[in-house]
This record gives sequence, C-alpha cells and structure tokens, in this order.
Amino acid sequence: MEDFKVVGGRLSNWGRWGADDQRGTLNFITPERIATAARLVRTGKTFELSIPLGADGPQSGLGGRINPVHFMTVMPTDDLHLSGGINISDDFISMPLQGATQWDSLAHVGYDDLFYNNVPVRSVMALGGASRNAIDNALPGIVGRGVLVDIARARGVEWLQAGESIEPDELDSALAAQGVSVGSGDIVVLRTGWRRKALVEGWENWLAGNPGLGLACAPWLHDKEVAAVVSDNWGIEVSPAAEGTGILPLHCVLIRDLGMMLGEILDLEELAADCAADGVWDFFLSAAPLRVVGGVGSPVSPLAIK
Repeated sequence: MEDFKVVGGRLSNWGRWGADDQRGTLNFITPERIATAARLVRTGKTFELSIPLGADGPQSGLGGRINPVHFMTVMPTDDLHLSGGINISDDFISMPLQGATQWDSLAHVGYDDLFYNNVPVRSVMALGGASRNAIDNALPGIVGRGVLVDIARARGVEWLQAGESIEPDELDSALAAQGVSVGSGDIVVLRTGWRRKALVEGWENWLAGNPGLGLACAPWLHDKEVAAVVSDNWGIEVSPAAEGTGILPLHCVLIRDLGMMLGEILDLEELAADCAADGVWDFFLSAAPLRVVGGVGSPVSPLAIK
C-alpha cells in the first residue's frame, strides 16, 4: 500500500489557485457551473439532508464532541414587563461545530505541521481559531451540481459494514448503473447506508467504525476535479483504515493536499429513494456553512433540489 504522504504529494493542489488560496477545490465551482446546476431544478422537489440537531445524536463525548444542548433563555410566561400583553420566547444552543451534519474546513486536518497550501498548523490559535483556511472562506456557497453515488443500493444491502472499503472501480460501476457521470465542479454525495443503520439500530457503537472510501479514491476524485465529497457516514473514508495506511489517510490527502472540504453525517435516505424511483441521480445542492470566523468546521443543513 502506497504511503498516503506520497499520494498526497503527487496529487497536491498547493499553488494551483495561487499562494494565498483558501478555497481549494471549491474553485472548480464556477459561476457557469452553478448556472448549469440550477437548470437541474425541474420539479421543485426539495430534500433536507441534515440529521436532527438535538440531544439525541451520534456523539459520545470523544474528543470533546457532544450532542447539541438546547435550552430556553426566555419563556413566554416570563414577566418581562412588556406592554400590550406580548409573549416572547428565546433560546440558546451549545454544540461542537462538528457535532452533527457538518463540514470539515481546510484547517481541520493536516500533517507534518502543515495545512492546505503550505499553511502552518500554528495558524490555528486558542483565541480566534484558524487565521487561515477557516470555514468562512467557503462562502459564498457551497452550491452546485450534486451527484448521488448509492453504493449500498448497488450492493443490494441496507448498509455496508464498518471497515468495508469502497474503491474507484466500484464508484465507476455504481455511476454506470445509475446512468450518470461525475465531472469538474461536481459534489459527490456518497451513500453507504450508515445513516440507515442509525435509524434502524440507533446510535450505539455508530462511531466505532464505518464503511467508506479507500485511499485509492483520492486520485479518482483529483482526476475528475470533484469540488467536495459528502457522505452519510461520520468520516467519509473507511474506518478502521487499511493496515499500514495510518490514521485518517484520506482526510490527510483530500483536506491537506487537494484542498477538498468534506461533509459528514448527512441523511440521504429520502433523497436516495426518490432518485431510485425516478432515475434522476443529479440535482442542485445547496450546503452553505455558517459564517463562523476562524471556525475549523460548521454545522450545515444541506438541501437537494430536483
């Protein structure tokens, strides 16, 4: 198995869009491609792709990630001494930026003390967060053509098993069977069925591993000039990773070397069922992160519109 650092060095996009670039492969999403993607909206069918943002979520506290905590700060029965009999309620949410359906920014994962485009990891500070490659650099966006690749359906299973790897030839086979292709500026939407597993069996042990892309998919994504990858699992890539490839090797190559943002923990069940029913596997995808200055990730409520 080739070392992920060798793979990353060969596929590196550093400097491709200039020494100061902080958007990476989102640069493939041009105004022309957005306009083309907008023409995919034909019926107005809209699919919410996020999981519920609440206490009943997948997080276990590992690495400080907990499920969102929601509480009221003003109750409509509070006496605020407002005239006219007005009642007001207000609330608050406390959560990790990567605690539910979320984007990884280009300051989320690096190696050898560097992030995307030769940015030192010390650019992430305790006060202020990321001074380079932060999540707000993804704005405006992220919008464009999404292409669902339904590997679970292609295999004829409800969900793949943890540790099962998806390789480039399987991506090609699934796309061919669906009659759709992936090209420059597209957002790959990968369905492994891992969200389906949570709906059927609950979140227990859901984070212990997951099926996902193998390291060999990095050249595939690079060559097709994919803008971003999102998935229904928690890590995009297969976990545990193949022996000898390190920890999160695909994260390292995609985020750090290609400059590709990753979207995780999407709910693709309703969308996948509709795509299978009408045979239309591409759609307009809108998935803008929050404008968190210095953030290394962000919650997101993606919308697929057909």
